[in-house]
Amino acid sequence: MKLSAELYKDFKRYPEKVIQFGEGNFLRAFVDWQIDKLNKEANFNGSVVVVQPIEFGLVDKINEQDGLYTLYLQGIKDGKAVREHSIINSISRGLNPYNQYDEYLKVAENPELRFVISNTTEAGITFLEEDKLEDRPQKSFPGKLTAFLYHRYKAFSGQKDKGLIIIPCELIDRNGEKLKDVILKYAKLWNLEENFISWINNSNTFCCSLVDRIVTGYPRDTIKEITEELGYEDNLVDVGEQFHLWVIEGPQWIKNELPFEKAGLNVKIVDDITPYRTRKVRILNGAHTSLVPVAYLYGLDTVKQAVEHEVVGEFIKGIIYDEIIPTLDLPEEELKYFASSVLERFKNPFVNHYLMSIALNSMSKFETRVLPSLIEYINRKGEIPKKMVFSLAALIEFYKGKRGEEDIDIVDNEDILNLYKNVWGSYNGTLEGLRNVVAAVLGYEKNWKMDLNKVKGLTDAVTNYLSDIERLGIQEAVKKVL
Repeated sequence: MKLSAELYKDFKRYPEKVIQFGEGNFLRAFVDWQIDKLNKEANFNGSVVVVQPIEFGLVDKINEQDGLYTLYLQGIKDGKAVREHSIINSISRGLNPYNQYDEYLKVAENPELRFVISNTTEAGITFLEEDKLEDRPQKSFPGKLTAFLYHRYKAFSGQKDKGLIIIPCELIDRNGEKLKDVILKYAKLWNLEENFISWINNSNTFCCSLVDRIVTGYPRDTIKEITEELGYEDNLVDVGEQFHLWVIEGPQWIKNELPFEKAGLNVKIVDDITPYRTRKVRILNGAHTSLVPVAYLYGLDTVKQAVEHEVVGEFIKGIIYDEIIPTLDLPEEELKYFASSVLERFKNPFVNHYLMSIALNSMSKFETRVLPSLIEYINRKGEIPKKMVFSLAALIEFYKGKRGEEDIDIVDNEDILNLYKNVWGSYNGTLEGLRNVVAAVLGYEKNWKMDLNKVKGLTDAVTNYLSDIERLGIQEAVKKVL
């Protein structure tokens, strides 16, 4: 039997308060799960109309199951490995604007509608000059949303209290501001009246947001066992980790309309999202990137193995607590709590997070995720952060393309691969030769946006660590730096 309103005895219908662009795994395991909790624990009394932003997607499956799906959350919770599941009952229906455009616009006429949520990938918040108001629908997500907002503006004769709270979840910096800018661009392109532009600016609230939860999605490999466990068929089973964090930059009164605290959700409404974004990129992403070359060359294959390893685990904790946290400006207690949750997530027993899947484009990742901490540490402490610099040396060794006798399949831009092919190809086995390798890599300004050889003491430190790795092997070299 398939999951449906008939099968699920606790099924409820709620007023449609949210329109959501995107019906994929992430939003269903993150936002729609939170709306479900708000309904059950904080009397939110609202549901989500899901709009498929591209022509082909999941809305037919969503409608076949009356908006219901099963969500598995698995990972470390309160220090224990926990796997639990629940049926999510927050989606009212799905719409495909490519064949239901009038129904899509009709949602804008609903006086109870209050929120717009989106996750249309990083490429989703774009301006396409060929989009027109009369298109059914527009190609771009911001084009569709502009037409929707204009329809609402006209339906309510520009009433100030009929504006919406718009919270995009796309993983780009200042996503709310960028979305608003593109909407205003369309308003200008389509010669929409000044009063509409004023209504967008003054009656709608655009929030920047930062989302954090690892969602692995539909469990293809284990769906047969899951179906047996559940006792019903569900074509929309979704899987995510226990941890979640949503930081929303916006006015504090949003808490009254979205009572996250009452539902015990890890959501912060803040005046400035920047320190939280910096914290995530530097600690979570920075730890991942620093870890990869050291752990992989050591002979480990997954993040969990690395964090739990006696030596490599100590190395990565040292980077986070001794070298990254001292460069950040949030309260130390908050940073340490976040760091401990990151390490718990890295140990998730239900996820095999392979180091080589994180190794993609490691040079540019090091530049955006680790280098700012490295430079800031030098600025604040007046000395080299040993473990981060050792990781940089290990990265140069990693790009040599060998783990013992085994070839490493390195994936990066062609210019990066050519750089390493040339520098390692001309290496003559001497310390001076190693210094030349290091100087060439650190001087590659196209990647680093600066010549790292100009950072006092960095070239010597990287050369010395790389020499240790070459002479002693990574295992002894790591112990030496610890």
